[in-house]
This record gives sequence, C-alpha cells and structure tokens, in this order.
Amino acid sequence: MKISSNSPCPCKSGKKYKKCCKPYHDGDYPKTALLLMRSRFSAYAIGLSNYIIKTTYKTHENFKNPNWKSEIDFFSNNTKFLGLKILDVKNGEQESFVSFKATLLSKSNNDISFSENSRFLKEKDTWFYERGKILKNK
Repeated sequence: MKISSNSPCPCKSGKKYKKCCKPYHDGDYPKTALLLMRSRFSAYAIGLSNYIIKTTYKTHENFKNPNWKSEIDFFSNNTKFLGLKILDVKNGEQESFVSFKATLLSKSNNDISFSENSRFLKEKDTWFYERGKILKNK
C-alpha cells in the first residue's frame, strides 16, 4: 500500500508519516524499542515486509521459514490496521519490553485484534524485535 508522506502515520502517533515512522523505513534506526515497535506496526500496515525482516532478531524462528516474506505480504495486504495502543513500556539498556494492543480487521471484517508483550534486544546500538507473547485479554 502506498502512503503519502503527509498522511497520518499508521502507528497512530498523531504525527504525519514523514515526521514519525518514515525516516526509519527509509534507513534510520529507531533509538528506542518503543519507536521500533511503532515503526514495525506501520511497516505491517503499509506492506514493508523487508523492514519487518530487517528489524527482527537473527535467532527468531521465522528466519527458518522460506515463505516468511510472502506470509508478511499476505497478512499486510489482507488486514486493516485500525489502531495501535501502547499499554506499557519497560526500558532497559540491552533489553526492553513493549506491551500493546493492535486493533485489526481481516479483509472480511472479522476482528483479529490482539494484545502482545514484545521483547526487544539491542545489538551494536540497534534495536531488534526478538519475540512476542500474546496477552490473554484483547
């Protein structure tokens, strides 16, 4: 999906895309796990599967999946990304956690929203998504 630089950012920060997640999608590195979390949500929303892969920690199980990129593309193209609500952030020097609720609808308008506690690891001054644990309450 194409998005204008002047459009509201898909991460729902209230900022324009060009002042929020676009710099990260263009190659800058997020300075915090929270910024990485937001930029990954936006990347899913606009179909930037290469960004999702690039910002995932090297030991993640999906690196063994030869269909991973096409699965990300399918998910992005068949999902409406309606909202992102940050529930909690626990910052650390090398490890951080971000809990969030993603409000999503499938293309057939089924609610596929979920809440997750995501773990992020920092390596050589760069944050990566390491894994997530789905929270019971949406």
